[in-house]
Amino acid sequence: MDIPRPQTPKRSRWILGGLGIAAVLATTIAVGRLEPAAPTVDAGVWLDTVQLGTFVREVRGPGTLVPEQIRYISAVTAGRVERVLVQPGTQVTPETELLTLSNPDVQLQLMEAQRQLATGEANLANLRATLENQRLSQEATVASAESQAREAERKAKAYRELAARGLYSQLEIQSLEDSAVELATRLEIEKKRLSFIEQSMAAQLAAQEAEIERLRGLVAFQQRYLESLRVTAGTRGVLRELPLQEGQWVNPGQQLAVVVQPGRLKAELRIPETQAKDVVVGQRASIDTRNGIVPGRVVRIDPAVVNGTVTVDVALEGELPRGARPDLSVDGTIEIERLQDVLFVGRPAYGQPESTIGVFRLDPDGEFARRVTVETGRASVNAIEIRSGLREGDVVILSDMSQWDGVERVKMR
Repeated sequence: MDIPRPQTPKRSRWILGGLGIAAVLATTIAVGRLEPAAPTVDAGVWLDTVQLGTFVREVRGPGTLVPEQIRYISAVTAGRVERVLVQPGTQVTPETELLTLSNPDVQLQLMEAQRQLATGEANLANLRATLENQRLSQEATVASAESQAREAERKAKAYRELAARGLYSQLEIQSLEDSAVELATRLEIEKKRLSFIEQSMAAQLAAQEAEIERLRGLVAFQQRYLESLRVTAGTRGVLRELPLQEGQWVNPGQQLAVVVQPGRLKAELRIPETQAKDVVVGQRASIDTRNGIVPGRVVRIDPAVVNGTVTVDVALEGELPRGARPDLSVDGTIEIERLQDVLFVGRPAYGQPESTIGVFRLDPDGEFARRVTVETGRASVNAIEIRSGLREGDVVILSDMSQWDGVERVKMR
């Protein structure tokens, strides 16, 4: 006999099915809204707090100490190094002989110049004697002409008195008077010739004396050439370089030695070309000699860029620490400007001025750090201006976080 089954209510099944579907949807939505798991970073990352106050812009660069006064000693003439008398590091005076050169040609040239001078002086003496003899001869000629003219005048006068008494003819008187006039004219001509000889004599002597002066200058020039074979320091200081050996041949203009004054040093800094645009003469600087910090001031900026850097000279204004010497490696910092009431923070890795960057800012509880977009302004060596994106008191991560470019938050370990 069949027993009929009881009928289950269909409404209850539908309700249970709907609740199950709703629960699945709610769970899916809730899971979808959950943030992805944040990666954990080491707590030893570099952190800094955003500050509001005086922002000092600085640039920094390595460099070396160099003497303010350097004397390069070059060869005046070619020659062979005969003796090297001092070694680098020696204290020298202007008269200290550094080395001795030899060049027979220089000695021969001096002897030839001296011979030409002696010949010129002999020619001058001969010319003076010749001209003086001509002048004396002409003076004798003038004296003779003057005597003859006077004699003719006296004779003509005497015969005119005789002719007045009828004792002498007028024709002979006329002849005597013509002779007196001729002799007087000759006397004038001889006097003019004497004057011309005297003037010519002065001009010829002056020309020969000028030639003598030229030859004396040539002898002095060759004498200095010969003296230049004895190379002296020429200034007081320390011999820094003398890279020559005995027997070596040097040419004119070749550098022989370098003398420096060790007590007067300056710093030559190599500032990156991207930072050197704001450096001007007169800005304050500090030089770290690794044995002390010396204040200074910018005195020169090289107009050229070499290997991506600009050379900046800094005059040292303080006392140098012990051990400071030429070619000592130093680090220099130049103060560009001081800005008041500026929001700034330590310069993040890869943080460039006048750009928009992403940095991780710590939550107030310090458990997580979230990426924020920050607009930067002017930059210094270790700090950078914040124009937007951060507030005073915010703590940000300055370390390199490029490996977390794909996440928006990290967990601090």
